[in-house]
Amino acid sequence: MSGFQTYLDNAEAQTGVTPRQFLELARERDLTTAKVGEVVAWLKADHGLGHGHAANLAQLITKGPDAVAARYNNGEPLRLDGRGTDA
Repeated sequence: MSGFQTYLDNAEAQTGVTPRQFLELARERDLTTAKVGEVVAWLKADHGLGHGHAANLAQLITKGPDAVAARYNNGEPLRLDGRGTDA
């Protein structure tokens, strides 16, 4: 498992929100095209995440799962539907 996936898993453990749910929440707030710093601020303020977890989720939200998987997860799909799932 990549370090990036570990950040996603830990953010889910802290908030109860899966990575896919964070993507949807960001879409609802028109944050998918926002600057990373704006997304980080939202995640920290609204979800109580620390900077590292918020920054990794912000990359996922602004760059998209495929680009993030290619760069940080050796091209393997990220697990977006929760810690107990495979993909």
